[in-house]
Amino acid sequence: MPTLLDLLDGAVARHADKPALALQSDDGAGTRYSYRELERRGLIVAWRLRALGLQPGDRLLTWSPSMPELPALYIGAMRARLVLVPLDLRMAPSAIEKIAARAEPRRLVLGSGRDAPDPAEAGLTSYPTSSLEALTADPDTSFPADWEAQARSWQRPAPDEIFELVFTSGTTGTPKGVMLAHDNVLASIGAMHKVIPPIEHRIVSLLPLSHLFEQAVSLLYALDVGASILYVRSRNPRTIFEAIRDHRTTSMVVVPQILELFWTAIEREVEKSGRATAFDRLRRIARRLPYSARRWLFRSVHSRLGGSFRLFVSSGAFLPPAVQQAWEDMGIVVIQGYGATETGFGACQTISDHKAGTVGRPMPPVRMRLAQDGEVQFAGPTLFKGYWQDPDATAAAFTSDGWYRTGDIGRLDESRRLILMGRTKDMIVLPNGFNVYPEDIENALRVAGVRDSVVVETRPGRIEAVVLAPAGHDLDRLEAAARQEALHERIEPLVKQANATLGINQRLSGWRLWPHDDFPRTHTFKVKRNEVRAWVGGTQPAPTAEAATTQDRTAEEVAAG
Repeated sequence: MPTLLDLLDGAVARHADKPALALQSDDGAGTRYSYRELERRGLIVAWRLRALGLQPGDRLLTWSPSMPELPALYIGAMRARLVLVPLDLRMAPSAIEKIAARAEPRRLVLGSGRDAPDPAEAGLTSYPTSSLEALTADPDTSFPADWEAQARSWQRPAPDEIFELVFTSGTTGTPKGVMLAHDNVLASIGAMHKVIPPIEHRIVSLLPLSHLFEQAVSLLYALDVGASILYVRSRNPRTIFEAIRDHRTTSMVVVPQILELFWTAIEREVEKSGRATAFDRLRRIARRLPYSARRWLFRSVHSRLGGSFRLFVSSGAFLPPAVQQAWEDMGIVVIQGYGATETGFGACQTISDHKAGTVGRPMPPVRMRLAQDGEVQFAGPTLFKGYWQDPDATAAAFTSDGWYRTGDIGRLDESRRLILMGRTKDMIVLPNGFNVYPEDIENALRVAGVRDSVVVETRPGRIEAVVLAPAGHDLDRLEAAARQEALHERIEPLVKQANATLGINQRLSGWRLWPHDDFPRTHTFKVKRNEVRAWVGGTQPAPTAEAATTQDRTAEEVAAG
């Protein structure tokens, strides 16, 4: 398969009238495409884009919720040999303005619905604009009789032709556009075939299609294996569970936040039923049994998931081992992957080797190495073609011998599985010269039970954690002073537990509570660490007295863990 169009042609030939894409909306209505119909809609889009005067190499800005029409647009743009520039719905308006200025798109395509974006909010009103629905609509009288034959006869893209620019958020500095070609993504899909088992896949897609992770796994790989993909507009856990059940879902691509959200919903239902003790006892029994037996033990839960659920693929952040274990107790395998937009597929666990706390190994054709300082580096055909119109940034991203520098620090376990430790730019160098990686400590806190945290050096040699309050409505009913005492009683033992697992140079000297329900995050759910550091340093507005607390530890306590 030299290009993604060849992959899609093969999928249509094999799966033809099988269901490919559908949308479940709150009112029960929604578009449904078979594989053959998806191909047809892609051809319609390609014809209309060319009729609008767009030429190969022109950039096409897309801004839409996930819906079947969006993959049809992507496929049509590939056929017209345009360069897609997808925008995320959660991007800040200032970031979108910078991205548009960098990409210089010829046209903007907007999706619809109650969560559709408003171009006026991001300074995009000056761009010629088309609606997603209009581009994918049935042919009108402007189409010649042989339009489909003409569109199929157009010159196809070369394997190394750029078809997409995925930009960093650009909230600070200049956004960088990651240039992706057909051969890059096809190489990643080839690696995925070595990781994901060849089962009948019915997928509920929750992550934005503007992300390469979702495009590559939940769309392109999924189409290659004949999957049926359902898009869900609602973010209500009950609605999502209903969609999973009704679609008889077998597998999903998620970020750890979603896994935790789902598990919390299950735990709440168990607590309401008064069976929490029995549920925990059953989990301890199940983890010693084969997966098929686990699913039988928890058949009542599986029935609510449609009865066919087998696999989660997770990436994007640290996956707490307790969350992975919880799902696997019920007979659902969770495999954790690692990569970046620049690398495509990086490393991943497999269905037969998914040890918690690791992100697995690279798969051919991916090559990975650890530099002398522990930086994870990749080489191979999955790597991007460089940053859009930014040769200096491109050169800085690679070593002299052509390996991509991720900026992540890792180590290998005894079986050569990759364990991530943190980012080089976040590393704390103590006065004694010892290097401390905040994510190592944050992961230890997550394992101990802290919901989330950001570790900072508040003064030379002093390491503290800014933590989120535990979820639970019981705390909200307490008066301010009683709530602070209850929070201390819950969090302090968890910090001590984490310290006991850390080296003496890594241990926390104190912790403080973040004054809001969640940290500020990027559109890819990553914490904006600089904003947290600024609050700790006093350069951001201070929280109210009842909203924040600091817990210090003596040197003796730190040494004792």
